[in-house]
Amino acid sequence: MEPRSVLDIDFRALTDRVFHPSPAAREDEVLYFLLVDRFSDGQEDGYLDNAGSRATGGTPLLGAADHGNAVPPVAGEESAAAWRAAGGGWVGGTLAGLRTKLGYLRRLGVTAVWVSPILRQVPGAGTYHGYGTYDFLAVDPHFGTGEDLRDLVAEAHRLGIRVVLDIVLNHAGDVFAYEPDVVPLWTGQPYPVRGLRPDGVWPLELQRPGTFTGKGRIVDWDRFPEYVEGDFDELKDIHLGSGDPDGYRPSPALIALTRAYQYWIAYADLDGFRVDTVKHMDQGAARYFASAIHEFAQSIGKERFALIAEITGDRAFAVRTLQSTGMDAALGLADVQDRLEWTVKGARDPAEYFALFRNSLQVGVDSHAWFRDRVVTGYDDHDQVRKGPSKARFAADDLGRRLALAALALNATTLGIPCVYYGSEQLFDGRGGNDRYIREAMFGGSFGPFRSRGRHAFDETHPVYVELAKILALRRRVPALRRGRQYLREISGDGVGFGLPRLLGAGFPGALRSVVPWSRIFADHEVVLAVNTDPFEARTAWVTVDDGLHAEGSTLTCRYSTDAGVVGGTVPVEARNGKAVLLTVPAAGFVMYEAAG
Repeated sequence: MEPRSVLDIDFRALTDRVFHPSPAAREDEVLYFLLVDRFSDGQEDGYLDNAGSRATGGTPLLGAADHGNAVPPVAGEESAAAWRAAGGGWVGGTLAGLRTKLGYLRRLGVTAVWVSPILRQVPGAGTYHGYGTYDFLAVDPHFGTGEDLRDLVAEAHRLGIRVVLDIVLNHAGDVFAYEPDVVPLWTGQPYPVRGLRPDGVWPLELQRPGTFTGKGRIVDWDRFPEYVEGDFDELKDIHLGSGDPDGYRPSPALIALTRAYQYWIAYADLDGFRVDTVKHMDQGAARYFASAIHEFAQSIGKERFALIAEITGDRAFAVRTLQSTGMDAALGLADVQDRLEWTVKGARDPAEYFALFRNSLQVGVDSHAWFRDRVVTGYDDHDQVRKGPSKARFAADDLGRRLALAALALNATTLGIPCVYYGSEQLFDGRGGNDRYIREAMFGGSFGPFRSRGRHAFDETHPVYVELAKILALRRRVPALRRGRQYLREISGDGVGFGLPRLLGAGFPGALRSVVPWSRIFADHEVVLAVNTDPFEARTAWVTVDDGLHAEGSTLTCRYSTDAGVVGGTVPVEARNGKAVLLTVPAAGFVMYEAAG
């Protein structure tokens, strides 16, 4: 029976067992983020199950001819409107369905799956995403049961995959109404409320007076204290406590929520939390939660339980927040996402992306390697705040489709903890300009990818899936790709004049069509990597390598190339700009070279 109060939880019984250990290092992980409602219902036909055997089901595999089958021209606007409407509500993905696709993720190279919030949501069509919780002690029936969560985690652990659950502390769902029944704007003053809605809010401790700030919805998302005290539209802000971080006084609500999330760690053997909207919480509240969760996790043997904080904003703000709160890594940094995407598409200087992981002292960090396990990197996600009304996936146009593998490779082999957003390995396009269109259902249903329905996309023969799996396998094998220092390398066309790859103009798309190389060095072992931002033509350039690690006349061996025919071939090290090698990178391609042995 589900507990109704945190006092109902028998922690002694829950913790009397051996728990799955934490990873040796967070930077070794490869995250995969999915929305449970949009991932799998377990009914797909012809996919490979967790053991690698062909499974049967009712939903066929998506083919090119199925693109647009939900919006055929002959059907008119009515059919297109039905497909669009389906994307605004529950589609039908479940925890049990996700469990059947863990083999798909393991074979891709995923080591940790980040699962969207799965606790019980306020009634209605608009909370399929999971961020409108009213019961923090129960799994939403749309997703399954607590036992389904426990079974998912157990199977993931058996396959070598950790599970990071997305959680919300900052707010609950639409659990009460203001008086009158409209959502007022934040003015800094509390508004009268009518009381809790019929389903209430749980655990019982959240039903006390003073649980919610009750100050209306945020209008200015960057004005303090508005963005801390205000509601996320209809989602109601929870009063977490008061005071500065060093002397913070947690509210009864924060204490109860912390205990509830400790319950889920023990109940399901979770490996980490992605903590939603940390920017919008008091830093003292985030610190209290981080301390209590880390201590609880360590007490049951999870020494490196991950707390990944969603911190929208720039790098310096994220660093200050992590240092103040004690959370482990930041996710959602707009400058990381934006610079990664536009570096590959040739519209930003590559130095801007690589500089995010340098100059640690400028943000008060005393280690050059500090960022390697403190920043989750990626470019596509489920809300794309940075894009405003122009939301679409990286592969929404021809340029993005051609360069998608290069973007995934750059993300996987540069500093940070890489995160793949579900469907990127299948080139989902997410066109439409709204959140719903970047949340397509992998299993098809009524809101499938590429404006389809009734077709699933778990295709392990897709070229991007196949090549990304090879790249992630190299990441597992080569420590430098996970833990090494990182250097953007100078290039040359003639082997005489060298310089960093730069835009030719003022940042217009397509301004940079070039080899973009970098090195990862770990324990005197250098790996040289490069992408080609030219989507149509192969590019050749002299690439600088470490002068002290290579002798003139030695060679580097190609370990990976999007031109499979050159893998295993070698290039000589020459005395140019210290030392350099001549590399050819296929159009929109990626290569990796290292010294033999």
